[in-house]
Amino acid sequence: MPHAPSRRLAEGPRVAIRPFTLEDGPEFTARARESKDLHRPWLFPPDSDEAYADYAGRLIEDEHRAGFLVCEKHDGAIAGFININNIVRGGFQCGALGYGAFAHAAGRGLMREGLELVIGYAFGPLGLHRLEINVQPGNAASIALARGAGFRLEGFSPDMIYVDGAWRDHERWALTVEMREAAAQPR
Repeated sequence: MPHAPSRRLAEGPRVAIRPFTLEDGPEFTARARESKDLHRPWLFPPDSDEAYADYAGRLIEDEHRAGFLVCEKHDGAIAGFININNIVRGGFQCGALGYGAFAHAAGRGLMREGLELVIGYAFGPLGLHRLEINVQPGNAASIALARGAGFRLEGFSPDMIYVDGAWRDHERWALTVEMREAAAQPR
């Protein structure tokens, strides 16, 4: 099922990140369908060809978004995805992260490695200063991923995002270039 690798933007020991392509649709949607039990009720990635084409098209075409596929290096299989949405330039230089692992890759540390690569790319070539993650309080895996990557909890927003038929509360997590640099300094 793995798609032939396209342009890799960054590589780690086990994964690489690359941009979405329309050709990734069949693999992505198959992985999304296989992962429904993992994703619900937090996440609803596209699971049909039409939905994927619309979703990926926005990530590819919209300058206020950047989409990354996290792929296993040994075979190119898509392990998950990380998107930077709502990119604001000027004095803000910020974007909001959204992400999801696919069931076959969950719990293996691949998304943690992929998130590190996306953060490096966001703070490097994309020139962002701040990344934010909004996560539902009960989504322990997503909170652990944010915390493990050095994001700090900045607040709580009631009824923030419409998910699965209702307005849901979200915790706001953030990471800045300076926070990342400070964490990299030897102690």
